[in-house]
Amino acid sequence: MASAAWLKLVAREVLAALGRRPGLRGVQRVSAMHIDVPPIKSVANNSYIQGPVDVPLLTKTVGQCLEETAQRFPDREALVFFRDGVRKTFAQFIQEVDQAAAGLLAVGLTKGDRLGMWGPNKYEWVLMQFATAQAGIILVSVNPAYQAPELEFVIKKVGCKALVFPTQFKTQRYYEILKQVCPELEKSSPGGIKSKRLPDLSIVITLDAKLPGTFQMSEVLQAGDSSHMKQLRDIQRSLSCNEPINIQFTSGTTGSPKGATLCHENIVNNANLIGLRLGIDRQDFRVALPVPLYHCLGSVGGCMVMAVHGPTAVFSALSFEGKAALESVAQEKCSFIHGTPTMFIDMLAQPNFDSYDLSTLQGGVIAGSPVPPEIMRKIMTKMNMRHIVNAYGTTENSPVTFMGFPQDSISQRIETVGRILPHTEAKVEDPETGEIVPLNSPGELHVRGYCVMLGYWEDSIKTKEVITDDRWYKTGDIAILDEYGYCKIVGRCKDMIIRGGENIYPAELEQFLHTHPKIEEVQVRRMDRHGVCVMGGYRPPGYLQWTCLLSFMLSFSLSWRCGIQGKCDFGLKLLEGGWNSWVRSCVCHRLTGSLGRTPVGGIVSLPFTACCQVLLGKAVWKGELLLATHCKLRNQAGLCTESL
Repeated sequence: MASAAWLKLVAREVLAALGRRPGLRGVQRVSAMHIDVPPIKSVANNSYIQGPVDVPLLTKTVGQCLEETAQRFPDREALVFFRDGVRKTFAQFIQEVDQAAAGLLAVGLTKGDRLGMWGPNKYEWVLMQFATAQAGIILVSVNPAYQAPELEFVIKKVGCKALVFPTQFKTQRYYEILKQVCPELEKSSPGGIKSKRLPDLSIVITLDAKLPGTFQMSEVLQAGDSSHMKQLRDIQRSLSCNEPINIQFTSGTTGSPKGATLCHENIVNNANLIGLRLGIDRQDFRVALPVPLYHCLGSVGGCMVMAVHGPTAVFSALSFEGKAALESVAQEKCSFIHGTPTMFIDMLAQPNFDSYDLSTLQGGVIAGSPVPPEIMRKIMTKMNMRHIVNAYGTTENSPVTFMGFPQDSISQRIETVGRILPHTEAKVEDPETGEIVPLNSPGELHVRGYCVMLGYWEDSIKTKEVITDDRWYKTGDIAILDEYGYCKIVGRCKDMIIRGGENIYPAELEQFLHTHPKIEEVQVRRMDRHGVCVMGGYRPPGYLQWTCLLSFMLSFSLSWRCGIQGKCDFGLKLLEGGWNSWVRSCVCHRLTGSLGRTPVGGIVSLPFTACCQVLLGKAVWKGELLLATHCKLRNQAGLCTESL
């Protein structure tokens, strides 16, 4: 039987959904939302919980979802690419998707082949996402920042038969990069590439210019005829929701990138449940998406939600720009915006922030890393996003497994990553013993359900390391579950610090450091089992001396716990995703090796900006220059592979 506290929570959510908010006079209209039944709790008071199962899982393919939504809302805009001036209604989009799918079959692709999409946020990226799904071709999401070595690895790992890209984006000359690993390209006929280093690659498609050895996208769109359309319909009838449809490469910070393989069931149901939790299924909403398409938050949380529930997906620019994101929200009258904490920090820091009309905003999803409390409050007040929700997941879980409700309390938004999604199980185990820990106790988070990937592409060893025989996925994250299914992420297993017999998590120190008025962003990294490295970005024009920061940490009595000592200043622009983690790993490794002892610390001496620069310089220990290296960024998504 549900507890009194749970009934209170449900009552509050019911009132909210009906437009009444307790504690307010009169009636206030708020966005509609889906209300889950209580999750299934363990009777033994241990950290096991199961999401509700009242909403049935969908057994549709990606293409079927898009077709049904296009029939419901043919004249509604499906996609807007704000900077490029591209607009497509659902009717237009589904027609072009079928054209593109038939064209892919016409140039030589067949069901089960892998097609790599390599580039920034352009319309053709989404077109390929759904065209491949219609034709049973597996889309490989390729990081637009990849250089020749990473590109070669990915193509060879999954056996890409086709690769699609623009000729250039910023400093990335994609055609020239491909030629480094496929010199035969220039002398090949379109569709007839025979490469020594990339034996599976035969088809290259460029989005814009016609180049030697390539098809142009416009040619592909015109290549399909009635026979290819018939072939396409036959393939669609044969597709199963359990077949692989997308390979997303996880970061390679602990080795080579791994190809998380997702099926229709993974992606369709995750998008459906995200939309229901947000209430996006209830109205004609417009969702701003400054996030990259090669990542799950963009492709699933953005585009697939569009295909399942029918909101308009608005992409602000080719890559993240704070100014463009705000402009797109204001001019397109968006109700939601999804992003990472770093993106929201950048938007809030825009010089003319107050000049943008954000009155249509209601909420959105913030995910990717812990959210500082003061940033969450600013998002809710200054950006008018009173229904912003936190979310947590991994690429291997399609991606979202925990997500807040629009009506969650401030403390729930700040302290947790939300509540478990339907049809998902979670448990928290002691990493040492494998036993489930009591509720509200830290341990490694494991997840099971429809959302767990099929596995890492052709890598059974790595798959078995993270997925048990009974399909539990080991996240590697240290988490705390409460009795209502809400989850708090407190760190990574590999980052846990042991000091005086006590377990300490970097997230604790990060949350505290975020309260300092001069700190814009901070990352804490374990150097060894007993010490930490601190890296961060400062609010301009500030520069924070190490001694001042040490005094600040002493006020929280954390310095003795984390083994912080000495002085080590270096500049570092924090990055998104795996590259961020990779930089931190390199810095920690170099400092540990140079000092020959537990080092401590690094404090960023550069102001936090959106510019694409990374400077690892002036790391000082007792006057000795330890690290002086300048790394150039290719763009915001990554940096060069030059050794640190």
